Amino acid sequence: MRLGQNPAKSIEHVPQPAPVTVAIVTYIPFISGYYSESLNVLKVCLESLIQTTPQPFDLLVFDNASCPEVRSYLQGERDHGHIQYLILAGQNYGKGGAWNFIFQGAPGEYIAYADSDIQFAPGWLDRSLEILQAFPQAGMVSARPLRTPAALYSSTLEWAQQAGDVQIEEGSFIPWETYREHVLSLGTTEEQAGEWYASRQDTRLTRQGVQALIGAAHFQFTVRKSVIQAFLPFKMDRPRS
Repeated sequence: MRLGQNPAKSIEHVPQPAPVTVAIVTYIPFISGYYSESLNVLKVCLESLIQTTPQPFDLLVFDNASCPEVRSYLQGERDHGHIQYLILAGQNYGKGGAWNFIFQGAPGEYIAYADSDIQFAPGWLDRSLEILQAFPQAGMVSARPLRTPAALYSSTLEWAQQAGDVQIEEGSFIPWETYREHVLSLGTTEEQAGEWYASRQDTRLTRQGVQALIGAAHFQFTVRKSVIQAFLPFKMDRPRS
């Protein structure tokens, strides 16, 4: 039995969630081999997020059963106030399982997702939210310019053609160095990257003075929570299917 009143009853105010929840999924099972630099990469990810995001946000980290060194680091970041929500999964539920948890549980109106190897650049969140406001029909916005194959954005292009207030331009709008930086990080050769860059083009939309390239990617994107929840739950049989 208890004696007396719960001290929590005297608390008159609790923090309210920020409008944006930044959500990151980690999985570093050991610090060797392929994962030898993964903890350092994770540190760069979180440090760049904090340094380049001045507006209010809550950070949610879903750890998919990483090794003790990674969990110790994440718990330290939580204790220092850098992480508001830390989930330490007992086993690896895959990216789909982590997404199902994040997209149902994140408290923000907007959810900005990123893999744990993303380095954030100044202005990434401001521009993402600006695009979502100018293009309210947009399902997801990635802060990394991508040269997406046309077959993957036919619905977006069809909407833009019918909207009446959207300017459509086709050409080469992504600088070579920006394109090269991303493609080479995926293990592509310089020669192959150059061939892809020369053979493809970009489609740029302008609405209410805001420009956006068509295309987004699963490794980093910002969405309205009300939109992404309509697609839950994700069914994925493999960790990264």
